Amino acid sequence: MAEEICLFTKDVLIIKPPKKSPALLRTVVLVFVMVFGVYMCSVCLKQTNTHANRRFLNIEVPQGSCHDHNIDRSQTPYLHYPKPKTFDRAECACNPVRVFAILSMQRSGSGWFETLLNSHSNISSNGEIFSVKERRENASSIIKTLDRVYNLDWFTSASKNQCSAAVGFKWMLNQGLMENHKEIAEYFNDRGVSVIFLFRRNLLRRMVSLLANSYDRYAKLLNGTHKSHVHSTEEAETLSKYKPVINSNALMIDLKKMEATVNEALEHFKNTRHIVLYYEDLVTNKTKLDDVQEFLKLPRMELSSRQIKIHRGTLSDHIKNWDDVNKTLQGTSYERFLGSDY
Repeated sequence: MAEEICLFTKDVLIIKPPKKSPALLRTVVLVFVMVFGVYMCSVCLKQTNTHANRRFLNIEVPQGSCHDHNIDRSQTPYLHYPKPKTFDRAECACNPVRVFAILSMQRSGSGWFETLLNSHSNISSNGEIFSVKERRENASSIIKTLDRVYNLDWFTSASKNQCSAAVGFKWMLNQGLMENHKEIAEYFNDRGVSVIFLFRRNLLRRMVSLLANSYDRYAKLLNGTHKSHVHSTEEAETLSKYKPVINSNALMIDLKKMEATVNEALEHFKNTRHIVLYYEDLVTNKTKLDDVQEFLKLPRMELSSRQIKIHRGTLSDHIKNWDDVNKTLQGTSYERFLGSDY
């Protein structure tokens, strides 16, 4: 359109006025042509600048590639280069980050396991973030929270920020995970989230730990303070003095429900990249921690924790109605739980 008008202007300029036109008429025509020509030129220039600006705004300046071509291509979907909104990764901007989630159940050793992971200089595991109900109200709130964590915009005492090589958290199965498993599994697969399943083989011991921890929430045996985890043998002995009474009539049903929940979780997330761990194996076989580091593709380090096991020794020392429990489980598939922990 602008080009056509400019050509029209050019045509106007070459039109010769009649030879017999008076001088005043020639002057008026000349002034009109000059003003009109200046106006049309300014319109042409304005349109040209507008198009140029639009092209400039739509151009994204390509940044240098952060991908390491020496890395196995099969690992590419699990390598991320976050751009946090809350800070600058600076010299670590091109350090790849692997994202993970520890899926577990309360009193299965997840707290202890997480302290082991956080003793690694390259791992940031941010705790039980979905213990807050507002964060798990629906799939949208869950995904919004996950985005913040995996974008490194979630800050806890475990955060290593700029140079973290693996970032994640622990997620209990009863914290919105099972109810929204379809959306979460899809998110995990799309984002390349690695899943670490952590369960306890001896579900009876888990039950003892659950009941004892629930009791201490109100009793606060440690000088009026409730602690789910302890760092001294004295504290562990104090908490272990409480012996819970287990409902032997509902015991078989409760154990079956626990087993079913574990199997259901494994089924929901079987198509994600995952590893299955058991608390007892981690305690007795230190090479299992090497397997975890290999799973996260991190340099191997010696991992440590200050946490102390609370319920040591045989279960008969920690269950008040031991005879009833023992009689209930004898001859069943759960009889194996009556033995020692390891």
